[in-house]
Amino acid sequence: MEKFFFEDDNNRVTGKAVVTGKAKYAAEHEVEGVVYGVLVGSTIAKGSIIAIDTKAATKAPGVMKVITHENSYKVPGYDYGGNPAKGLTGGKGLQVFNGNTIYFAGQPIALVIADSYERAVYAASLIKAQYNQDVHATDFAEMGKSVIAVEGQRYKDNIRGEADAYKNAAVKLEAEYIVPNEVHNPMELHAVIAKWGADDKLTVWEKTQGVKSAQRSIAAAFKLKEDDVQVFAPFVGGGFGSALRTWPHSIAAVIGAKMVKKPLKLVLTREQMFQLVGYRPYTKQRIGIGADKDGKFIGITHEADGVTSMYEEFTEGTVNVSKILYQCQNVTTRYKLYPLNLSTPTWMRGPGEATGCFALECAIDELSYLLNIDPLELRLKNYAETDPERNRPYSSKFLKEAYQLGADKIGWKDRDPRPASMKQGEWQVGYGMSTGLFNAGRGNAKASAKLYADGTLIVQTAVSDSGPGTQTSMTMIAADMMGLPVNKVTFEYGDSSLPPGPTQGGSTTTSTLGSAVYGVCFALQNKIIDILKTDGTFNKTDLKVEDVSFTDGGVLLKSDPAKKRTYSDILSKAKLNQLEVSDDSKASEQMRNYSAYSYSVHFVKVLVHSKTGVIKFDKIVATADAGKIISPKTARSQMIGGVVGGIGMALMEEAVIDNRFGKYINNNFADYHVPVQADVPEIEVAFVNKPDPILNPIGAKGMGEIALIGFAAAVSNAVYHATGKRVRDLPITLDKIM
Repeated sequence: MEKFFFEDDNNRVTGKAVVTGKAKYAAEHEVEGVVYGVLVGSTIAKGSIIAIDTKAATKAPGVMKVITHENSYKVPGYDYGGNPAKGLTGGKGLQVFNGNTIYFAGQPIALVIADSYERAVYAASLIKAQYNQDVHATDFAEMGKSVIAVEGQRYKDNIRGEADAYKNAAVKLEAEYIVPNEVHNPMELHAVIAKWGADDKLTVWEKTQGVKSAQRSIAAAFKLKEDDVQVFAPFVGGGFGSALRTWPHSIAAVIGAKMVKKPLKLVLTREQMFQLVGYRPYTKQRIGIGADKDGKFIGITHEADGVTSMYEEFTEGTVNVSKILYQCQNVTTRYKLYPLNLSTPTWMRGPGEATGCFALECAIDELSYLLNIDPLELRLKNYAETDPERNRPYSSKFLKEAYQLGADKIGWKDRDPRPASMKQGEWQVGYGMSTGLFNAGRGNAKASAKLYADGTLIVQTAVSDSGPGTQTSMTMIAADMMGLPVNKVTFEYGDSSLPPGPTQGGSTTTSTLGSAVYGVCFALQNKIIDILKTDGTFNKTDLKVEDVSFTDGGVLLKSDPAKKRTYSDILSKAKLNQLEVSDDSKASEQMRNYSAYSYSVHFVKVLVHSKTGVIKFDKIVATADAGKIISPKTARSQMIGGVVGGIGMALMEEAVIDNRFGKYINNNFADYHVPVQADVPEIEVAFVNKPDPILNPIGAKGMGEIALIGFAAAVSNAVYHATGKRVRDLPITLDKIM
């Protein structure tokens, strides 16, 4: 458990710990007697291992063990005798060291364990494997040709109203859009330390966005009781979705620790990060959209072809945005999945909605020019007042306010709407905008709270923090509820032995965990009221929470503000050292009758050099309807971070495969480009900041995903406005403009 305190209401709880190095990430924990593991990956993309020569590696200095499929510990949760890729306990995922089948280049085939990292790296270089190599499939151009789509009920057409009704519209557009493979590249490499205390006791320090989900996955694999697996993840150096599941390298580390009977540390290389922890999958989309001459949508058809691995079906909601973002009676969606010899994709910030919104929001922009209607006006003409897919009201929706905020700040009405009409010297000027949407959810969580006689409060729950500032927002909720200064509140987290918290993903942490923190503080308030009823302080035996204010470290009677008791006084008089409560928080039953979404609106002004095609940002405005903003500084940082990711998605990021070998050729930070400070202008962020009255008691909705969703489309639309050149395949590079 980690404990850090506020020094300033506006700063992160853990800010000082992070920048001074006090915060420890997965690979930085000091564990006595630790040894080091290095994974060896396959050099082919499809086939099987005929033989694997480990003799030289085994004899290398400091080597303790070399583990392959031939000698690995038999993981109890594996499906031995069946499909080696069936997954843990019959679920999904690659079963490392279970069989000789190769599904993708870089698949782990051996784990070398040595007394130093350098010795393990050297010994790993000595391992040689012989393969029976098959013809692999990694070329996206072969999807639908030699690569056949997966079949099943979830891949059937979804039709609302008339199928492909856009074809009957007075004005219509058909276009194809491509989002390439994009790879999670958090600053912190994926790492794990595994330590067995006995045959049935395991401690793991893991880079994970889900402390409890990692505990469950590892316990299931090794057939252990959940309470016998202790997972620590107090700090996560960026995840973006890559740490939402337990990957094969973590299971390999646990296997290795068990076989050598020592704590084992395993850190992936940057190259292995491209292969082993998921990615945003290549997706080809086709949009057909039609409207009447006044701009009212007649029909939308959204088709998407995505990729997955040969051993697991990974799907995401790419086409769903077209069902729900705008009012349209006739919507047809089709989603096909093609298995390739690559590792399994996973959720990457914004998941399928970021991919889907790129196509939809670009298509709407294109349609606006065909209609000669302002792109913002076209969106407002088709504004959905109720959920068009579920046919029910929203718990809250303030998207129109977000549109207005952004339009005013970017100066939208002052632009010349004609493409390629605005210039600043040799630079062509373009304005673009887009909308983003993501489900606003609330799950189950539990929290405990301890109020001490010295007036300090500790709140506990098993959640990790991959960067959004969860500790800060939870501390602020608790401090506000109990009327305490933030430096009197400690938030303990990152420990699976604490009350179960949510996995940090899908923009639900603040909504879910914030509700639990609110609930446990409310329970604490009631416990304090019970004490005050009996100690005679306010002479009210029917005292209720609503009769008092919790402020300035104590309780004040609203009807007689002169009557006030501090928490220290209350506990001392009751002869208590502390008050302790816990609370289970569950999704609102009332939400069964409502839909809830968070919304973003991105406005950008770009400059495109008329001779070189260089694109640079002049101004970016990001606005959001994300309910009540709990922590303004960290919320702003969330939006800025999403925009920076969107800059990468729009202009830079593409994982390139050499299809001769089925391998990434830009699997490093030199060749896989991500935005740096010079690429990022000042980003203006604005929130509607109106609470959702139904979703949860704190009024907050999610923000992490919408910060990125839609941004790439805004850039593409701005580039078109600047140049008259429409780029439909990301990233938007100089060659595509020139």
